[in-house]
Amino acid sequence: MSRNLSFVFRTLFVVALLAFTAAASDWRLLGPEGGDVRSLSYDPANPSRILLGTSAGQMFVSEDGGASWSLFAHLGPGDDYVLDHIIFDPTHSATVYVAAWSLNNADEGDVFRSDDGGRTWHALPAVHGKSIRTMAMAPSDPKTLMIGALDGVFRSRDGGATWQRISPENQAEIKNIESLAIDPQNPNIVYAGTWHLPWKTEDGGATWHSISKGIAFDSDMFSIIIDPHNPQVVYASACSGMYKSLDKAEYFHRLSLQLPPWAHRTRILKQDPQRANIVYAGTTGGLWKTLDGGDHWKLVTDDEVIVNDVLVDPVNPDRVLVATDRGGVLASNDGFAHYQTSNRGFAHRVIGGVVVDNKEPNRIYVGVVNDKALGGFFVSDDSGASWRQSNRGLDERDILSLQQAVDGVIYAGTNHGVYYLTSLNGDWKPAAMINGPLPQPEKKSEPEYKPAGSHTANSKAHTAHTAAARKPVVKEKEIPLDATPRIQALDVDGETWYAATNSGLFVSVDHGHKWYEASVDGASDFVALNTFADGTVCAVAPNHAFLSRDQGKSWSELAYPQYVTALYNLTEVSDGSLWLATREGALHSTDGGKTWEHVLGGLPPRFVFMVRSMPGQKLVATARYAHGVFESDDGGRTWRPTPDSGVSIRAAMNYQGRVLAASAYNGLLLQDGGAVSSESAKVGASASAASRQ
Repeated sequence: MSRNLSFVFRTLFVVALLAFTAAASDWRLLGPEGGDVRSLSYDPANPSRILLGTSAGQMFVSEDGGASWSLFAHLGPGDDYVLDHIIFDPTHSATVYVAAWSLNNADEGDVFRSDDGGRTWHALPAVHGKSIRTMAMAPSDPKTLMIGALDGVFRSRDGGATWQRISPENQAEIKNIESLAIDPQNPNIVYAGTWHLPWKTEDGGATWHSISKGIAFDSDMFSIIIDPHNPQVVYASACSGMYKSLDKAEYFHRLSLQLPPWAHRTRILKQDPQRANIVYAGTTGGLWKTLDGGDHWKLVTDDEVIVNDVLVDPVNPDRVLVATDRGGVLASNDGFAHYQTSNRGFAHRVIGGVVVDNKEPNRIYVGVVNDKALGGFFVSDDSGASWRQSNRGLDERDILSLQQAVDGVIYAGTNHGVYYLTSLNGDWKPAAMINGPLPQPEKKSEPEYKPAGSHTANSKAHTAHTAAARKPVVKEKEIPLDATPRIQALDVDGETWYAATNSGLFVSVDHGHKWYEASVDGASDFVALNTFADGTVCAVAPNHAFLSRDQGKSWSELAYPQYVTALYNLTEVSDGSLWLATREGALHSTDGGKTWEHVLGGLPPRFVFMVRSMPGQKLVATARYAHGVFESDDGGRTWRPTPDSGVSIRAAMNYQGRVLAASAYNGLLLQDGGAVSSESAKVGASASAASRQ
């Protein structure tokens, strides 16, 4: 079986509130640090205490002004709640509100409230199920809250206990609310930005009028802010840039004409709380800053930074934190004259593969997904305490699978082809992927008997005829790099290596330099594979499971129950039986796949991503939204979970006597307790790409 941990996945989502248990302290996030941050908010009673929201329903907390972070809470049912807005009650900072919307379902979302500083949370039932894209609290009345959802604007006057719609129902324009601002003096004056243009009410929603004068037509209104010292001044940001009004938004003039086109999409505006003319604009082309109320702007970060939120310390406004895509948190102590990343303890990475070096046990390799130039391949030489990138040659490719050959060479299955790395100081090189099957060696023919004295002319004629009859050499057609398939899984054990791709199964017999198409009953979208020392190969497509007993020379397709709608993984375990991981749970076969039993015994009934054999007759399994690993010592009849980690785990392996787990969105975790057999470090566990459907 493959010795490495390697997997990719998609996730299905539902809605519920999951408690973040104290058991998470049994686990440590190892990183790699960084990733996506959606929102930042400080405690008004203690600005050094900051909450951070992610796009996977998780919150992190910092108690030292953003210098370090720790996992704090998990809101929502799974891993799809985007936490874009966190608001503290300024009069009672133990009361915190969080607005959430679902990445996967437009009909899902919640407002969560905590009254004990975030130790416990509850969803407000009156707005459950709304896709809430923005939230605001009235500066003059903390009990007055407003939310903007896809179906309009809603207001609560009692801290979220009850809600009333204040936008016209089924109105053609006042919907898909993306931003809200409430006048600092009069809570009945509300500004609402939509996916089209902005609107305003001056009577608490009884009437609304458009405030689009001066704004480019069809602009998504991402952010609206009001100068707290002078409510006549209103700033707005959109996909078309930044705007400013001096008359309460009756007319806007554009501020960002000098910005390059890639920075026009301005996601967030934040005003310095002490110096009104200083405004920060977070764009898809970096963080921009004005010192004169918007007349002139200066880029204060790299122009490739994508900004989601900006936090300005109210006590020391030169202390500024920025929430970014992929780069985590950026921090500055001098108003962004200088800045650095500040991600210690924060990891929001999608892991595509993990390998422990076969010679250096403290060295761990990780491949990540979705992070472009800030992702790719990472190396740790100190068991995950610190990481460095080694990305040269990958050209921002995602790594979906990672393996190490016996000779130490690292192989990466990417979203475009197979790459290999012979030295950590070198460049990644692409392997050749061939449009066509592996050439078969020609059979050697017996030497022709030539009687003594045969005529020379006849010999020459025969030689010419034989040469003409030889098959012409067919030139191999290499797939262009930009057209190479998506490599969902790799296996580089033995003499024949395999790659499961969205274009079918590929094989290599020259240690990964060339990969050829291998036809398996016409199936194309392979998502997982596993090989074994006895020549068995298991390969899975979303609706097909194949088994080979002769190193891939011939295949048989396995039938499975009709109620199963998606396959994730197929493996053989130490007793020779088969386990099929499916959307409908784990299936077990003791007769080579002729019949299957749906196994529970402590396993979830649905969405089991993998079952794997470990030395010592131990089995392990992972499942969707499970915050631990399931273990069995009796051949899979009964299962028990490890302690709760606080985040969803997709795959796990033993690492120096402890459980090393790859989470769904938070990088690697190491369980401080719960050691397993030391021999199991030789075996990896994998969850297939099909689990992402």
